[in-house]
Amino acid sequence: MNDIYTVKGLNDNDALQLFSWRAFKKPYPEENYVELSKDLVNYANGLPLALKVLGSLLFGKRIDEWKSALYKLKQEPDRNILNILQISFDGLMYTQKELFLDIACFFKGKNKDDIRDILQSFGYYPNYNIDVLIDKSLITIDRERSLLMHESLWMHDLLQEMGQEIVRRESPEEPGCRSRLWLYEDVLHILRNNTGTEVVEGIVLNMPIEAKEHLSAKAFSKMKNLRFLKIGYVHPPQDLIGGPIQLPQGLNYLSNELRVIDWHGYPLKSMPTNFQPNKLVELRMHCSDIKQLWKGIIILNELKLIDLSDSRNLIEIPDLSGAPNLKQLILRRCTRLYKIHASIGDLKRLIRLDLNGCKRLESLPHKISLEALEYFDLGGCSKLKKFPEIVENMSCLSKLCLSETAIKDPSLLVERSTGLIDLDLRDCKNLSSLPIAICSLTSLKTLNISDCTKLDKLPENLGNIEGLEELDGSRTAIKELPSSMVLLKNLQNLSLRGCNFLSSKPSNKLLNFPLLQRRSLDSMGMSMLALSGLSSLTYMNLSYCNLQAVPDVIGCLSSLKSLNLKGNNFVSLPEDIVRLSKLEDLYLSGCTNLRSLPQLPLSVDYLGAEGCTSLETLPLRPEEDFHPHLYLLNCFKLNDNQDYSGMFLTMLRHYIQRNPSEIGSFDESARLIHYFSLIFFQQNLLHSLKDLHKGFVLRLKNACGSTYP
Repeated sequence: MNDIYTVKGLNDNDALQLFSWRAFKKPYPEENYVELSKDLVNYANGLPLALKVLGSLLFGKRIDEWKSALYKLKQEPDRNILNILQISFDGLMYTQKELFLDIACFFKGKNKDDIRDILQSFGYYPNYNIDVLIDKSLITIDRERSLLMHESLWMHDLLQEMGQEIVRRESPEEPGCRSRLWLYEDVLHILRNNTGTEVVEGIVLNMPIEAKEHLSAKAFSKMKNLRFLKIGYVHPPQDLIGGPIQLPQGLNYLSNELRVIDWHGYPLKSMPTNFQPNKLVELRMHCSDIKQLWKGIIILNELKLIDLSDSRNLIEIPDLSGAPNLKQLILRRCTRLYKIHASIGDLKRLIRLDLNGCKRLESLPHKISLEALEYFDLGGCSKLKKFPEIVENMSCLSKLCLSETAIKDPSLLVERSTGLIDLDLRDCKNLSSLPIAICSLTSLKTLNISDCTKLDKLPENLGNIEGLEELDGSRTAIKELPSSMVLLKNLQNLSLRGCNFLSSKPSNKLLNFPLLQRRSLDSMGMSMLALSGLSSLTYMNLSYCNLQAVPDVIGCLSSLKSLNLKGNNFVSLPEDIVRLSKLEDLYLSGCTNLRSLPQLPLSVDYLGAEGCTSLETLPLRPEEDFHPHLYLLNCFKLNDNQDYSGMFLTMLRHYIQRNPSEIGSFDESARLIHYFSLIFFQQNLLHSLKDLHKGFVLRLKNACGSTYP
């Protein structure tokens, strides 16, 4: 059964106030407009959308214009809201109407900045006309629907329906005579039957994932004014290869008026020979069969974006010197691409160059002068061994990814990229040292050098990067940490997972720091002492580092929330760990030599110690307000300790006493097992639990996989 709800309108006072804010920019009407305002508010029937649109329409208008608007509205009393919306639309200028219809049919929900160049190419003057539509309450800017807080163009569903109905009325019977097509059935109708005409300006075809359509080579031949073309799937999987449209006889024609081609799985090796893309602004062809875009130089002054990601047959990029305004060139996972034309190195307005996953790419243009470049991704270009000559400083570059390349020395690139924020050098197997220039990157926030297996040291002046927030040196050959690391006051995340060459002896250089002079450097010391000044550190991963001991200075990490020490060889943790008042998660699994734990901070919510086979004692005191989630599977010596059987029994009893009404449910009992996650192979413990709650014990036995009766 479908429930139908009637939208309740505002009361008269609230409705008049809302209308007045739009019509007069204050909460009440002007003296000469009071009665007219009440009549119009009454006509709107208290509906907020109608009040906003109507008030915005009449703002700044004369009384005779108000009377004329009211007269028009009353001609069709049964279509109140639609009349209001239609009158507001009719009052727009031509370009504003066209912009409104494009948003209603194609661009609702799109990021305003992403489509600004497209709208400008249509002659819509978006910087001005978008504000006009906002002022008239026909569209809004929505930031809440975007995780990145982008400014998305949005409109009420009724306004969108009105815009689409206006387009449908252009030709109620034949879709091929409408300016805009977005419905699956309508688009397929004109493409199958070749009924498209010069009236058609925009097409969006989103097909089901399983759909395939074979079209004639003449499918687009009559659409001479087509300016917007988008073909793809409703929800395409990331690994989808191929597209929904097949052209077994090729393609004879595409409109030279096209500003946007967004064609997922374009099925041909090249564009139509008679296609002149001089007005093109965006070319997106993910997963296409394109082998070569065009030959020679073509004047493409309007072109801002090329995205041919996952085009597995693409072998080279043509001369782009005729596209001086290109902002983005995205060629991710074009696995046969081996050649980049030299002209790319001289694109002065290029902001993003993304060649991630181009496995056959061996070289770049000999010289690069990309002064506007902000994002440069060469990750996964495994045959790329050296970087070209940098002619101009790339001070705008904020993100640089060289992961999984064969580059040995990125020094020159780093020196010229003084504004770097994110530097990714993951899995550079030939990288044996970091450029000294890294220490001069005062804007750097993220440095990833994980899996650089030849890298055995960090620059001594690493602490000069005062803004560094994340450092991942996992699975490197680093032997000690530079003493200057104590200066990284903004470092929040540090991972040295799998660095099992870390020295067990402290560096003498550490003694130069006053904080460390106050602490003894005994046999438990190691280069981790360099971490003692990291007051902002919240996450630290030192798992599988072959640590024989953890120094007392760990207690200095006052902001630490998560500490991962899995798979190490220490016997105990320092008593100072109790000073970590913000610590929430402590990971100790696989520390087979660990015998005991010290008193832990009450803030700890998770304690994971699976497989700590030597663990005999715990710091838990059930009478205190300390009830972490415990994961103690296969802690066999702990299981043999009768004292802890009683202690856990007490903890369970306290929990059940606090939550007597919840224990009977299966979900709650399962949550309790998840909460404690203990396996005690002792029949006496299970029998003792029977005294607490019989149903709970049965669930405990089932959750533990027990065979006890």
